[in-house]
Amino acid sequence: QAQLVESGGGLVEPGGSLRLSCAASGFTFSKYAMYWYRQAPGKQRELVASISSTADWTNYLDSVKGRFTISRDNAKNTIYLQMNSLKSEDTAVYYCTGGLGGWGQGTQVTVSS
Repeated sequence: QAQLVESGGGLVEPGGSLRLSCAASGFTFSKYAMYWYRQAPGKQRELVASISSTADWTNYLDSVKGRFTISRDNAKNTIYLQMNSLKSEDTAVYYCTGGLGGWGQGTQVTVSS
């Protein structure tokens, strides 16, 4: 059964950093592009970052460019989202998706002093 499990969220002060992870299982992870989305309270889910199957291209939401970095380790069936210089507006539940995994359960990121 295909599955995605996010981890790494938490409470961080503005300007801080977090690294999210998403572990995939049940499908051939290395064949698929993968994505990080986020959903803030009362807002629609939005695409934050994308990465190709071989990591030869990435793409980012304009508001996170230069602060967030998506990466993947195909040997570990895992993608990452390194988030630096966090702002209060980055507060959301972060989800990964891609391949045959559907959606993970999400991980809460709260940026607050």
